[in-house]
Amino acid sequence: MAKKSWMARERKRQRMVAKYAAKRRALKEAEDWEGLQKLPRDASPVRLHNRCPLTGRSRGYIRRFGISRIVFREMALAGKIPGVRKSSW
Repeated sequence: MAKKSWMARERKRQRMVAKYAAKRRALKEAEDWEGLQKLPRDASPVRLHNRCPLTGRSRGYIRRFGISRIVFREMALAGKIPGVRKSSW
């Protein structure tokens, strides 16, 4: 389990990106690079990092399912993910 502060920081960044999205778009269209630089750093979507919502793990994140590989394995073996089962041949 990741630290709660890391998970909270990531949620804060997501809110900030959403808050400044329209303003960033307008500044880019106007090519106002100085105005763009004056926005908060965390308002940039590049600074977002995918995290598992259950464990907060940042590495081994599977975008298609939105969870980490470890949680994915546990849920798949428990049959909680529809259409996914352990392969055998």
